[in-house]
Formats: sequence, structure tokens, C-alpha cells
Amino acid sequence: MYLGENIKKLGFGLMRLPQKDGVIDVEQVKVMVDKFLAAGFTYFDTAWAYPGSEDAIRQALVERYPREKFQLATKNAAWINCKTRADAIAQFETSLKQTGAGYFDFYLLHNLGESRTKFFDDFDMWSFVQEKKKEGKIRHAGFSFHSTPEELEEILKAHPEMEFVQLQINYGDWENPAIQSRACYEMARKYDKPVVIMEPVKGGMLANPPESVKKILAAAEPEASCASWAVRFATNLDGLVTVLSGMSSVEQMEDNLSYMKDFQKLTPEQEKTIEKAREALAKIPIIPCTTCNYCAKVCPQNIGISGSFTAMNYLTLYGDKAAAQHQENWLVKMHGKKPAAECVKCGACEKACPQHIAIRAELEAVAKALA
Repeated sequence: MYLGENIKKLGFGLMRLPQKDGVIDVEQVKVMVDKFLAAGFTYFDTAWAYPGSEDAIRQALVERYPREKFQLATKNAAWINCKTRADAIAQFETSLKQTGAGYFDFYLLHNLGESRTKFFDDFDMWSFVQEKKKEGKIRHAGFSFHSTPEELEEILKAHPEMEFVQLQINYGDWENPAIQSRACYEMARKYDKPVVIMEPVKGGMLANPPESVKKILAAAEPEASCASWAVRFATNLDGLVTVLSGMSSVEQMEDNLSYMKDFQKLTPEQEKTIEKAREALAKIPIIPCTTCNYCAKVCPQNIGISGSFTAMNYLTLYGDKAAAQHQENWLVKMHGKKPAAECVKCGACEKACPQHIAIRAELEAVAKALA
């Protein structure tokens, strides 16, 4: 028996809860919670960093159902506004208070990778979660991760006590060199760590993919939603705790429950359909950046080149400017880089690029498209 074996494989992600007049609509969340539990699902995923989410799930779930009827996961983001270990530990106490849960079934160190991992090391949050396990305040400790498989392996080697890993996995990112979903998943499996999957629908973008992809999915199963294909692809993988879907409406909940309540492994034909969908996505012309970041090492302006290109590719593939701007903000500004518009066109980057990308022209296009 492995961690998550007895948990049904759809988790309710609480990052994108429905809103009314700019605040979380707790009454609608209650309806969604009731439907979710009635269908036999029990895993809820929130985080200290999701505004209003912990408070909403206290009202919609914790105060309305016996504690043993559900599993609640939350997360610690020690890299957000924490200057001391006490600051980071305070997030845990705040989460306990806001959720009213008494304990957490799953507690994650949130968004490890790149410069963020250092905060958890410096504050020794690794030993903190183990202390809370001994106290019974945490049942299972793990971490969520956004970076390379090589860095994931370093963490797994350094912290074999961590019980599970949460990874971004979807068919659109499965072979994406900027995300490396497959490679990260395989690394977790190499170290025998159960996986919680996040972003199976890529922030909603695979619910409304390009027309070429829609046609392939509709031809195979006319009644099935595009989102259902994305969630089923993720759920079909082995060694999972659960697959999180960030549901924002009762309609999305009902759609997910319709095909996940009695989930069956994908047939060979369904797997072929998803492979065709992935191939159709791959044919859409995007900037061929592999995020090797050789360009970044020689850029005198510290431009977020690869992050800008990832954001532009989001816009090209999914036509969602807001999502592309969000990616640009996260991958460029939040990583201490300058935006594409500040490129001085010196050309040093192009000499270093193994993909021979016309970086100066592409950055100019990014600056115009995402303005």
C-alpha cells in the first residue's frame, strides 16, 4: 500500500474559487463541496498564499463536515515576505487558525526550485515539518516544485524523509522543455515518491485549446469536454496521490465529476487521441526556446529572455493575453529580470543561442504583444 492508494484521484484545488463582487462566493463553494463529497471525493488543496482560500474552506467544509470525512492540504511559502524562521513558522500557525482544521493531512513546502529553495534550507523548514508530524499537526509532509528534474533530484536526495511531491503535469507540458513535466514525473518515480498533480488543465488553457486540437478531441468523443481529456491524461499516470483541478464554478465541478466518478484507465485509442492532440499543439509555430539560458549569461541588461519567450508562446498557443502577462510577470519580474522592452539590441545573446533564435526581433515582438 502506498500513500494515496485509498484516495480517489480527483482533488479539489482551491486556488481559483468562484467570486462574487470581488470576494470568494462561499455559498457557491458550499454547493461545490457538497457535490464533491457526495461523489466520494475527499482531497482539498489550499495554501497560505491563496488569498481568502483557507478562510473560505473553513466555512464551506471544516465547519460543516466531520474532520475524518476529508483530507486537507495546505502549503508554506517561506520565500514570501519571510526574514526569519519565526516568520515562516507563523504561516503554519496562521493556516491552522484560518482553516480551523486542527491538523493537516498533507502539508507542503510551497513552490521549491531556483532561488526559492534556499529559504526553506536557511530556516530549516525541513525539520519543522517533521516536528509537527511528531505532534500530530501534520500527517504527511511533502513539497510542490517548479524547476528542472536535475534540481528535483538534488532535493529528493537531500530530503528522503519527504513523502510526496506535487508537480505541474499536463499533456501540453509533457514534452515542453520549459516545464519538463515528463522528466520531473519520472524523477519522482525514480525515487519512489507518490505524486500530486497540479495544473492538469494548464490553468484552464487546455479547457479551450487551439482549434486544431479541439477538432481532434471532438472527433474522438463529441460529448466529452476538452478539459476532461486533460484531467484523464493526468489521472492515467501511475503512482498518484491525486490530480488537482482548480474548479471555479458548479458547472466545472459537475463536468469533472461526470467523468471522474467512475474513472477507468485510458484505452489505447484514447491514448492515441491525446498523442495526436499533443502533436497538433507542437505544430503551432512558437519561439523554439529550450530555456538553456545561455543568452541570460551574456545579456548586459539582465533581460528575462527565456521567461519572455515562454510568455509569448502562451499567447501564441492559447490566445490568452492575461495568462501570458501573468507568466511574464512571474518568470521575468518576479525572478529579478528586466522586461523585453528594455533590450538594447546589442546582439550578444544571439551569438550565445544554440537554437539560433533571432532574439532581438523576438523580444521586440514580445514587448508589443504583451504591452
